[in-house]
Amino acid sequence: MTAAPSPVPVAIDEGLAFTDVLSDDGTRLRAWTNDPLGLIDGPTVLLCNGLGTNPWAWPALLEPDCGVRVVSWNHRGVGGSARPADRNRVGIEEFVEDARSVLDHFGIDSAVVMGWSMGVNTAFELAALHPERVRGLFAVCGVPGDTFSTMLGPLHLPRWAARLTTVGASRVLKCGGRALTPLTRRLPVGRRAIGVVSHSGFMLPVADPDLTARAIKEFLSTPIDWYFHLALRTSEHARISLSKLNAPAFFVAGRYDVLAGSRDMRTAAERMREATFVELPASHFAQMEKPDEVHRLLLEFLARVEVSDGGKAS
Repeated sequence: MTAAPSPVPVAIDEGLAFTDVLSDDGTRLRAWTNDPLGLIDGPTVLLCNGLGTNPWAWPALLEPDCGVRVVSWNHRGVGGSARPADRNRVGIEEFVEDARSVLDHFGIDSAVVMGWSMGVNTAFELAALHPERVRGLFAVCGVPGDTFSTMLGPLHLPRWAARLTTVGASRVLKCGGRALTPLTRRLPVGRRAIGVVSHSGFMLPVADPDLTARAIKEFLSTPIDWYFHLALRTSEHARISLSKLNAPAFFVAGRYDVLAGSRDMRTAAERMREATFVELPASHFAQMEKPDEVHRLLLEFLARVEVSDGGKAS
């Protein structure tokens, strides 16, 4: 379908337009698009971003000639989005409500939905609950449900041990978050810091160190205790029955990903009727390390979805 023109933005920042959206429960969300002037000639994609992350984690989508119009939003209590009146309404089900509100706000009936990390949970839950809104699913470094059991994949831990370790660590960081936040907000994040992080094994060398620095600096602006409150609520999201989903899907995994195991992404693809799996030599941040490759795969998938839809414009 052809999306309606973007609403008047509340702010424009280097090719991005930000606007406020109300979710179903009245929570104010900071939504954004990479097409502030409505000039991108290409399909529209709803991005369900990684937990607490921001547009600058997607360098290829910030290029003026990327050929994809993206609409997305910042999570509750993150990046200008308000915290809900009920602080526990921050799970995957609430993120699905937010995704629908963003689609409605931008006048989009249905779209290909792309998820990264925990955003994959949101994307697939949206497809399960509201299949009419989802034309295809593009998953980057994330599994559709029970995510914490798939973390630490390269260590080959049993699922129960991985979940026990990661949930326990999240609880500790939530408790100590208020003391840590003033420190993390003052961390010097520049090219030198990115060089260190990108050779740590947790992240591999990135294509654009300056953009990565901005993405990390923005990420660290979220209070640590709030971030891990979000993480613990999303950890409750169970595995989705993928065999019941009819939307075509594409899984892009990172071979060295410690937060979303490549093996679990592969088995998720195998449980779907129409899914493709690709593994890249990347970490959890594949779209920052291999932006051109991930973007090429996205464009190929969008073309495939358009053909399967009978050539309808998106």
